[in-house]
Amino acid sequence: MAVLNKIRQRSLFLILIIALALFSFVLTDLFKNSDALFGGSQDVVATVNGQNINRVDFMNRVENMRRQLGPTATNTQAMNRVYDQQVRRAVMTTQFEELGLTVEEDQMRDLLEQNFSAYPEFQNEAGLFDESKLTTFIANLKEANPEKMLLGNFQLNYDEWVSNENSIATIAKERSYYNMVKAGVSATLNEAEVDHMLENSTRDLKYVQIPYSTINDSLIDVTKADIKAYINENKKQFEVEASRDIVFVEFKEEPSLKDEEALKSDFDRLINGKLEFDNTTNDTIRVQPFAQVKEEDLAGYVNLTGESAQSYNDSFIKKSLLPTVAADTIFNLNVGGVYGPYKDNGMMKLTRLVAETTVPDSAKVRHILIPFIGANRAGIDAQSEEDAKKTADSVLAIVKADNSKFPELVTALSSDQGSVANGGVYDFHPSTQMVKPFSDFEFQNNVGDIDVVKTQFGFHIIEILDQKGSSKAVKVATIARPIEPSEETIDDVFTNASKFELAIQDGDFQTMAEERKLVVKPVNNIKILDENIPGLQAQRPIVRWAFESETKVGDYKRFTIPGGGYAVVQLTKKSKAGLMDPENASASALSEIRKEKKAQMIREKITGTTVDDVAKNQNRPANTAAAVNMKNPTISGAGLEPEVVGVAFGLNEGDTSGLINGNRGVYMVTVTKANEATKLDNYQAIANRLSAARLNAAQTKVYNALKETADIEDNRSRFY
Repeated sequence: MAVLNKIRQRSLFLILIIALALFSFVLTDLFKNSDALFGGSQDVVATVNGQNINRVDFMNRVENMRRQLGPTATNTQAMNRVYDQQVRRAVMTTQFEELGLTVEEDQMRDLLEQNFSAYPEFQNEAGLFDESKLTTFIANLKEANPEKMLLGNFQLNYDEWVSNENSIATIAKERSYYNMVKAGVSATLNEAEVDHMLENSTRDLKYVQIPYSTINDSLIDVTKADIKAYINENKKQFEVEASRDIVFVEFKEEPSLKDEEALKSDFDRLINGKLEFDNTTNDTIRVQPFAQVKEEDLAGYVNLTGESAQSYNDSFIKKSLLPTVAADTIFNLNVGGVYGPYKDNGMMKLTRLVAETTVPDSAKVRHILIPFIGANRAGIDAQSEEDAKKTADSVLAIVKADNSKFPELVTALSSDQGSVANGGVYDFHPSTQMVKPFSDFEFQNNVGDIDVVKTQFGFHIIEILDQKGSSKAVKVATIARPIEPSEETIDDVFTNASKFELAIQDGDFQTMAEERKLVVKPVNNIKILDENIPGLQAQRPIVRWAFESETKVGDYKRFTIPGGGYAVVQLTKKSKAGLMDPENASASALSEIRKEKKAQMIREKITGTTVDDVAKNQNRPANTAAAVNMKNPTISGAGLEPEVVGVAFGLNEGDTSGLINGNRGVYMVTVTKANEATKLDNYQAIANRLSAARLNAAQTKVYNALKETADIEDNRSRFY
């Protein structure tokens, strides 16, 4: 009771303590989520010139983009594509607003007519565009919203129609904007004259070059301070994004030798006969061995569910199409012989030679293709399959009765545009060139044979015109099973990854890996929006983890990797956005710094004021270069040297320059002859050429310049 009384007496004090604790908890959460504290929005993917790109709309666009790009596209690829589109729209919208550039109602109607005049829904009885039908369609679409209506081959609702209208208007405004820009970038006649002079005015030179390579790199002392100074003098060259360096150890779920041996043992039941449960007798029976199966039963035997990952192919093939690792052995088996099990392309296989024959090496045929609805590349005017077969049979009867009609029927009926111009002929080709039913007919029949053959493209009326050569071909049946890690192997991989994680809690990452004979792989300079980690493929989770504020240098984490298995990753370095540090910059900065220091050393050793004096003093040859121009400032024997050529063009004939620091060495030049370009009566042709080049590049260059100067805040890494 005494304790309860004391609590009651100090209840106000306790309330204050609890309140402070709650306040502290809230503050902690706020500081962890700085956006909530300082007003940043959790729903903004990016801000461009003050315009927000909304998260929900952005993610919907990304999902649509993924569907457009197909199954091989990653989420990051789709996200980047949408981001570029949205940034472009925002950047250009800023320009439109500043210029007051709009699309008025009349212009919008014209644009809609241009885009939708071919749609039957908006055409009158004469096939002409009817604006009233467009107006009615939009009104009905608005009334039915959010329900969708059919337009052409797709469905859309009113909101999607409005979005489409906005896109059409944006494209029109962009076109107007760029047309105005292009109107101001045409080259003048004066610019054309300068271009002509740069290209056709030349100088003949006598020069001496003292290459930087005459001084060994080991004689040049480059300090960290030198590199820092060079970085500061060339800041734009060394500006970098924030980046991370990591190391990782990979634990792949790969089949072990034990797994392979177990699979080989499993093939014994196919070699010696396999056991199956017979529902009729309610008992287990032994099925005959692979080698004893009748040829007509092979398809069912091989294709039995769960038995083979490779279907039976009832065709003769050349040796070149057999698995490389076993081609010689299989090709030389006796009919009925079985080879295996053997490994091939991640599979364990057992192959039986079913039959052998002699087939032509190449065939020449002609054909008429009658497509049907649903066939590959069939046009909108294709017949039903039943009608197409009737047409093909009729054509077959005609050409069998009168072979000379074949070419005209090709022209009139065949949909294979690749052969129509040749009368339907495909010249000599191997058996691998055509699809299987087509190839089987032309290589398993005789010259002069003609028949209807169905493929995925339609019905072919094929005539074999000629065959060349002959060689052995075989028919094989192959049972193939993927070599996969067993549950035991998968468990071992997980155990090994877990043990390594435990070991690096108290030990060095590299040391612990070496003790376990694991390979540590470094990956440097990872950017915040990177997706692929070399050696691990697409691994956004690793990149996001490396850039989380809570992740510190030395931290590690285990990640699941594509294809099965794990990667234990350690963060080794954080680099902020800004100027590259001297260590990373040294690779590109060292050569330039050495070049500057070598130039100074060379200058200090040179005496003489003429090319010949310097050449003699430095024991270097005096060279000549003829017809050097400013448009392509290359000196024969020295390479691209714009600085040297620029100095030469500032000299009069007979003048000698001072020492010049070039790309590959220190130079002195004498202009032995100055050839001025002949003036033209008219420079319009050159002006036209320059204008065309500028116009082609204008749109890209203008947008890139606008984007570079835009105020862009990119928050994509929060969401992807």
